[in-house]
Amino acid sequence: MDESVARDQFDTAYRTESGGWVIGEPQPTIIDLERSGFVRGRVLDAGCGTGEHTIHLTRLGYDVLGIDFSEPAVDLARRNAERHGVSARFQVADMLEPIHTDYFDTVVDSALFHVFAPADAARYARALHRVCRPGAWVHVLALALTDEPGFGPRISDTAIREAFTGGWQLDSLDRSHYRAVARGEAATRLGVDSGDTVDLPAWLARFRRE
Repeated sequence: MDESVARDQFDTAYRTESGGWVIGEPQPTIIDLERSGFVRGRVLDAGCGTGEHTIHLTRLGYDVLGIDFSEPAVDLARRNAERHGVSARFQVADMLEPIHTDYFDTVVDSALFHVFAPADAARYARALHRVCRPGAWVHVLALALTDEPGFGPRISDTAIREAFTGGWQLDSLDRSHYRAVARGEAATRLGVDSGDTVDLPAWLARFRRE
């Protein structure tokens, strides 16, 4: 997909508050990661959207930067942080381009990786390698391509493994879930009411920068 078209679609979703990935709270899987000790040091929230994970982790005392290529998303994130009384940091930037201002110990990717075509997925992994310190963790939560009903851009576990090669060590890749809001045809397919919250099959991968 042309990048300008993709950006337009995401901008519209944020302006109209129609994105199924916007649930108004952090993903339970990301909350559990932090509670289990898998977040440390300086944190990058890649594809931060409306900022729920940046706000949550900042409130817990982490040094976090939330990045998204959608300006409407970052505007919403900043307003959300202000509403919660949290001094969270956000930046409009494309995660496919290198970032030179910060180096990170943990990356949280909640539903960003699965939007990339294979070539861009590999490019994204290389960009993360440039901004992560040796030993840094990258957590990828992505919608899983399975026989179970779902919606959104779903991918195989192989797609994740193949992107993170050369300089990355795979620590774990497990089945998980991703919380989303089902609307329209997606709700009908899942047999729920439009606007209902659902838990979709997902992968949770953890890579360590070598």
